[in-house]
Amino acid sequence: MSKERTGPGAPRQSEGVRAFKRGLDVLREVNRSGGIRAGDVARALDLPRPTVYRLLETLEELGYVARSASDDRFRVTRRALGLGDGYDPGVVICQAAAPYLAELSKTLVWPVDLSTYENAAMVVQETTHARSPLSIDRGMIGKRLPMLRTSAGRAYLAACSARERDLIVNHLRRIDEADDRPFLDAAHLDRMIAETQARGYAIRSEGEYNPKTASIAVPIVRNEIVFGCISIIWIRSALGIDEAIAQFAVQLQETAAAIPLEV
Repeated sequence: MSKERTGPGAPRQSEGVRAFKRGLDVLREVNRSGGIRAGDVARALDLPRPTVYRLLETLEELGYVARSASDDRFRVTRRALGLGDGYDPGVVICQAAAPYLAELSKTLVWPVDLSTYENAAMVVQETTHARSPLSIDRGMIGKRLPMLRTSAGRAYLAACSARERDLIVNHLRRIDEADDRPFLDAAHLDRMIAETQARGYAIRSEGEYNPKTASIAVPIVRNEIVFGCISIIWIRSALGIDEAIAQFAVQLQETAAAIPLEV
């Protein structure tokens, strides 16, 4: 039986093992983060940036990670499903929607978010806040947004099935956050749902959640399944709700309808 060489002839193999380990470490860090830039991976793993960039490019070529078109973050892909439990189905919609959000931000200027529903909140998965010169918020990725006091939450509630909506509302009643109580009033809630369904988009314009900003959100729906919501956020003092609706609503709806999703 031949033995593994450990002398002068072995460096190539040891370097290969080291590179393979680093690649796995990078993939694990991307998976753990849910979305991360190359420089942040380098800092987290204490690796040279050129090394991390090469490894991420290789992982991208192999189909295990993909770079977001909206914020240059890397996320694991569907192909990574078999590699561990950290795969997030929300990644699929992020990959599909990111180029559309990036294009939308060029014409709307104000920041745009993509959020998905998760355990009684909307979670921001993609955003153009970092690119928008008009943004007053940073670090939005992963931020949890309340269902009843944001346009994204309202858009989701109005678009999902009555059964799912009842489950979410009952969950919110059990959580019983003080700020949510006025919006959980049955008559108020029914009116909000009906008005949002009639419009085809949700609004937040009275200082709820953030008194400085207002927002409009539209749901991304395919075959009666709500995949998430697209929201645009602006400073209330700079733009009235009627003017914002006239400028943004149709483009948001067209973008939500254009995102390619397999159902």
